Amino acid sequence: MRLLHCYRPHLLLDLARQRRPSGSWPVGPIVLGGQPWTAGTVLDADPAARALGVRRGMPLGSAHRLAPEATFLDPDPAADRAAVEAAFEALATFSPAIAGSDDPGDQAFGLLEAQADGLEGLWGPEPVLAARIAAALAAPLAGAPRTGIAGTRFAATIAAAAAAPGTLLAVPPAGEAAFLGPLPASLLTPDAEIRARLRRFGLRRVDQVAGLAASALVARFGEEGARIGARARGEETDPFRPRRAPERLLLGLPIDPPVGELEAVRFVLRRLATALAANLAARGLAAARGRVRLELDLAFARAGTPAEVVAETRFPEPTADAEAIERLLLARLERTPPPAPVARLELELAGAEAAAGQQLPLFVPQALRGARLQWQLARLALTYGEDRIRRVAITDPEAPLAERRWAWRPVTDPAGAGQETATGVRAAPGVARALR
Repeated sequence: MRLLHCYRPHLLLDLARQRRPSGSWPVGPIVLGGQPWTAGTVLDADPAARALGVRRGMPLGSAHRLAPEATFLDPDPAADRAAVEAAFEALATFSPAIAGSDDPGDQAFGLLEAQADGLEGLWGPEPVLAARIAAALAAPLAGAPRTGIAGTRFAATIAAAAAAPGTLLAVPPAGEAAFLGPLPASLLTPDAEIRARLRRFGLRRVDQVAGLAASALVARFGEEGARIGARARGEETDPFRPRRAPERLLLGLPIDPPVGELEAVRFVLRRLATALAANLAARGLAAARGRVRLELDLAFARAGTPAEVVAETRFPEPTADAEAIERLLLARLERTPPPAPVARLELELAGAEAAAGQQLPLFVPQALRGARLQWQLARLALTYGEDRIRRVAITDPEAPLAERRWAWRPVTDPAGAGQETATGVRAAPGVARALR
């Protein structure tokens, strides 16, 4: 097997720079992950901050003590995930088998994998294929990636990391052991303790580890010893598993004659939501996001009126309920009504995944009240503003100060779902009157 890896180091920081207006990028050390008084961790840092000791994964408070003069930027996980998903779509046009993580908190974020076997007839030899893929990924990844090709995932990753930006480093077939041999042995494992033990044993190069018997490595390093020995010998330790591309369902209908009332738009939206939800339910799937696109009739519209209006939202939980999808998307449209009659409506449901079942108690009729509450809170946030509706989340129940044990969270924030416990809701005075 031949595997091609595309690597963009510090992708999060480059994506954040790309989203900011020209000339507004801060000067000096920069740390990405949130403000230093929050309970997050560092996601990325620029060279100036790294020179001061800031590292990915350390608490933001510790990073602030190391670099008090640094500028701390808030992350945008949704935008980062969308950028990588666009890169996956571009990569999928070249190879049917791709893999990688779209989670900005994952250490592997910024590393995209593709199987390169059998593609020479379509795209040319490996250098031509790698050049075409790098050009296609330059836009969504905010720059050309480093690419590496090898017969194992570990060797392909090392080759991509060692390549110069925008270039290819190809390991010849069956040449993984020779390529890895002169490299530092610390690359073989992420375990800091095992790295230190390798140094104490005098094993500083990969070829030194490869020359040891597997039984000796297992006796001294346990199961990790078997893995580092196999990697050093150019053997595969982590089989390539292609990712399942997120499924998207799209359906559109023309509206003739065009209508300007949301009630008429709602009728078409309900029809589309019913059809797509039935498709999901028949296959045991549920959608995580919804997107509505309205094409407008500009015949009698004011000058400067946009040709289309797009409204999208993330559902509180993956669903195949047509009524819930319709209501939440309609609430989004009510916030920004179309400025001209609607001539066509398209509904897209994305993030389809296997629907999660729920055990219903025998004597409790309100078993799904928690799920319904999340949907009601999402609709209220769309109606009255996402900055006016909050939920209480338990962050650290063992904190000595009571105010450190909980925090307000946006009700539409998917981060931390399943890890925090919603215990209450705060509403602005106007919203509280409406709730009564």
